Amino acid sequence: MNQVFKKISEKRRSINFFDTNRDVPEETLVEMVDLAANTPSSFNLQPWNLMVLRQAEEKERLRPLAWDQPKVTEAPVVLIVLADKTGWQEGHPVFEKNWEEMLRSGTMQTDQRDWFLNATQSLYNWSGDANLAFAAKNTGFFAMSLMYAATSLGLETHPMDGFDHEAVQKRFKIPDNYWIPLLLAVGYKKPGLELHPAKWRKSYHEIVVSF
Repeated sequence: MNQVFKKISEKRRSINFFDTNRDVPEETLVEMVDLAANTPSSFNLQPWNLMVLRQAEEKERLRPLAWDQPKVTEAPVVLIVLADKTGWQEGHPVFEKNWEEMLRSGTMQTDQRDWFLNATQSLYNWSGDANLAFAAKNTGFFAMSLMYAATSLGLETHPMDGFDHEAVQKRFKIPDNYWIPLLLAVGYKKPGLELHPAKWRKSYHEIVVSF
C-alpha cells in the first residue's frame, strides 16, 4: 500500500506559532497553489481565488479583524481564501474558459451549450443559498488541498474562521460576489515548538450512520 497520503494526512497539523525569521519562498508558494489547483470542482468551474498577504502592513490591517490572533502577523504568508458565488454564470471568465477547454478536448460539443447553461442554472441558481453552497463547497475542497499540499512541501498551516467577514471584505475591498470561507496562515513551525498530541477524531463507526 502506498503510504504517501497516509503520512501527509497524519503529519498535517494546525500550527499556532510560526517561525518569524523564515520566509516562504515564492516558488514554494506557487507550487503549493498549483498542486491544490488539481482539486475537483463542480463542472470544473473552480470558483476559488486567493489574496496573498505577505507585507507586514497588510497583515497588521487584518489582525484586529481576525480576533487579534498573533499568527496573522507572525506567519510569513496569510491567504484570504475567496469563494466566487457567480462562478457558475454565463459570461464569467472562468466559465467561458472552461467551456472553450471542454470544446477543445471534445468532452462537449457546440450544440450542448444550452444543456450546459441549463444544468449550471438549475443546480446553482435556484436560491441565494445555492449560490453560496456552490462557492463554499468547492472552495472548501480547494482549501483542504492547499493544506495537504503545504504539508507535502514541508510547510505548516492554520485555517481560521475566527474573523469579521464583513469587515475583512470592506477593508480589503473584496467584491460582493465573493464569500470568504477562511483565512489560511502559511509558514514554518516556530523552532523548538512542542506540539500537543493530535486531537481525537471520529472513527469509521462514529461517522457512518443510517436512518
